[in-house]
Amino acid sequence: MQIKIQRWLTLVLVVVALVVGGCGSQQTASVNSTNPSSAETTSKSTPVAQASSPQPSNLPKLQGKATVVLKVKGSPIKIEVDGTNAPITAGNFVDLVQRGVYNGLVFHRVVREPQPFVVQGGDPQGKDPNYPVERLGTGGFIDPNTSQERYVPLEIKPKGTQTPIYSQTFDKARISVPPELRHTRGAVAMARSTPPDSASSQFYIALSELPFLDGSYAVFGYVTEGMDVVDKIQQGDRIESAEVTQGLDKLKK
Repeated sequence: MQIKIQRWLTLVLVVVALVVGGCGSQQTASVNSTNPSSAETTSKSTPVAQASSPQPSNLPKLQGKATVVLKVKGSPIKIEVDGTNAPITAGNFVDLVQRGVYNGLVFHRVVREPQPFVVQGGDPQGKDPNYPVERLGTGGFIDPNTSQERYVPLEIKPKGTQTPIYSQTFDKARISVPPELRHTRGAVAMARSTPPDSASSQFYIALSELPFLDGSYAVFGYVTEGMDVVDKIQQGDRIESAEVTQGLDKLKK
């Protein structure tokens, strides 16, 4: 029993590392979003009428689904990107793939102990082969149109609702139903720092079911082929290429 508790405590520390390492010292995104109250609450409810919030209009959106193929060590990882349930998060990812942002980037965090957790990559600083892998985890995509880092709001759609909620975790929004896109094995989601709207380009792939992340991190797709390749990824492995093979016409900028 004591060993089991110690393992879960270790896993909690890993989750904290995911938060801190997701985007480092980034500030809250400068997009239109709701501002949840800072007051904590222990009660939860599911008011469907409050399950949506204004959708930011200045970011790429994916209207439907697309397919992205990553190549790692010469082997493909096929991802179905879900713009139906996460249009902004999915749109951001597909846009970055199309721009070539992920080509050559490093998986800088791989956590398999005490149990399979995540592989994480997408820090543009990793394009520099001389940049130490252990220092990655603080970078994001610099939009050439603004010369500033692009942030995307936390976007999670509660199951049974028409639209996602933005800039709030389910705890803050007092949502008790599960999200439409859950952290099952192979889920692809955005890494972020503590502010909910701090995701940029870093993403992670779940190596096992991670239900404790549901409602706090934005899943935007799933690995449909190549989980055997994901299972073999080691820290320092690079994304040799990333390509949108289907659905690019559904990306709206």
